[in-house]
Amino acid sequence: MELFLQQLVAGLSTGTIYACVALAVVMIYQAIGRVNFSQGEMAMLSTFAGWQMIEYGMPYWLAFPLTVVLSFVFGVLIERILMRPLRGAPALSLVIVFIGLLLIFNSVAGYIWSYTVKSFPTPFGTAPFLGSVWISQHQVGMMGTTLAILFLLFLFFRFTRVGLAMRGAADNPESARLLGIRVWTMEGLGWGLAAAIGAVAGMLIAPIVFLEPNMMAGTLVYGFAGAVLGGLTSPGGAVLGGIIVGVMENLAGTFIPVIGGELKLTLALITIVGVLVIRPQGLLGKKMVRRV
Repeated sequence: MELFLQQLVAGLSTGTIYACVALAVVMIYQAIGRVNFSQGEMAMLSTFAGWQMIEYGMPYWLAFPLTVVLSFVFGVLIERILMRPLRGAPALSLVIVFIGLLLIFNSVAGYIWSYTVKSFPTPFGTAPFLGSVWISQHQVGMMGTTLAILFLLFLFFRFTRVGLAMRGAADNPESARLLGIRVWTMEGLGWGLAAAIGAVAGMLIAPIVFLEPNMMAGTLVYGFAGAVLGGLTSPGGAVLGGIIVGVMENLAGTFIPVIGGELKLTLALITIVGVLVIRPQGLLGKKMVRRV
């Protein structure tokens, strides 16, 4: 029972990170109707930028918000410079672009910082939380920071004019334009927020997985599985799906001998395929019906 509770708590902590990645995936999907396969590499680049600031002597809690702001600007620039000219391009063209960005970002990070594994500092500490063997101080800080950011995003989308405009532009771009909403501007903000959320996820998980150009590969798969499970059209569903995937990953890896630690990533892929076959819209997503 103690082992079960320990893995449950650990799953909740990693699940909040997967929820961040899933939310970033959903935000870009709502903006352009496509999945950004380079989302993880964008987060990795932001994490390296934060690490470099800390190496230059900047305090962690100054480097953290500065990295988030720079990542937001980076996401907006990608939308303005690269994605806007590709508006209306075939789906396959966008997939090729995203894969190209993935390879470019990975290579740039490897060229600048090398592929040597680096340690990333944590401001929370690594000691057990309140003497508990179930969870560490970093895990508690990671959950607290992530949940606080997700709550702020909920308030932003629920109670601010810009947040409501972004939701309207994502749900029905044509009607939003008739109401005077600048849909292109809202899409740029969506890319910026997705990049900023990815930066948060990268900086919080880097002390666990260590920092190197391929650090976000597995995390992106789990985040994508969470987005598909919760629903690619539902930000709330993405958060729920990411947490479920995190808990499921830890429990299955511990209590199912066949899966163990090496095949946990396979569980995420099975989840994606299973949801797409049984319930393509996810747990909280909308069922899309189109006339042909």
